[in-house]
Amino acid sequence: MSIEKQEQWLESPLGQYLQEQEQALFDQVVHDIFGFNAMQFGMLKMPLLRHCRIPYQFNADGGGGAIRCAPHQLPFQAESLDLLLLPHTLDFSEHPHQTLREAARVLVPEGHIAITGFNPVSTWGARRLASDHEIYPWDANFLSLMRIKDWLTLLDFEVIEVRMACHMPPFRNSSGQGKLRMIERLGARFWPLMGGVYFVLAKKRVIGMRLIKPAWNKSKLKAGLLPTPTQRTDIQNKHE
Repeated sequence: MSIEKQEQWLESPLGQYLQEQEQALFDQVVHDIFGFNAMQFGMLKMPLLRHCRIPYQFNADGGGGAIRCAPHQLPFQAESLDLLLLPHTLDFSEHPHQTLREAARVLVPEGHIAITGFNPVSTWGARRLASDHEIYPWDANFLSLMRIKDWLTLLDFEVIEVRMACHMPPFRNSSGQGKLRMIERLGARFWPLMGGVYFVLAKKRVIGMRLIKPAWNKSKLKAGLLPTPTQRTDIQNKHE
């Protein structure tokens, strides 16, 4: 995938529409996730970590960003990231399943991963079938949501939330998009699973890990440690 082609497409009316939809999804999620290290891999034109409160943030891509690497070979130690964003990273990865395995490796226990991908069961998927697969973004993998969820489950992730976006058909010009805003609203309400883009938030689980909570409701003093009278005194007998 060419970074130049990606950036040119994101500048188009359709690309700007996708950015608007996805930015809103990421903004809502990253604000409530905490930790020390967060990274966005791919789609660097979108500042998806802008509302994230994690102090150390990184950008990476195969051809740009502060860190240049392949998504299935991340230069991080195991269990070093608290949050990892993969906007359409699996769509353009030559090894999407290995990319998820690598994500599981670098995330800390209870760490979060957020994924977006093109939905093949949508008007965007239909557009891909009728388009030249050499043209961005129709050269994407278009992996199904069910497959992504299955892979996450196999890697011991718990899917926290799934949302759909981009219900409007993928027309090229802005005038066509303006006339079909009604379809966007109707699609989100009546056929939500037909959105052109899916958003998945998942948490890394570790088998056998159990959080120990303090027993706030238990008394700090045991009953056997409380003083109890052992004999009656003369003063007690006098007042009876």
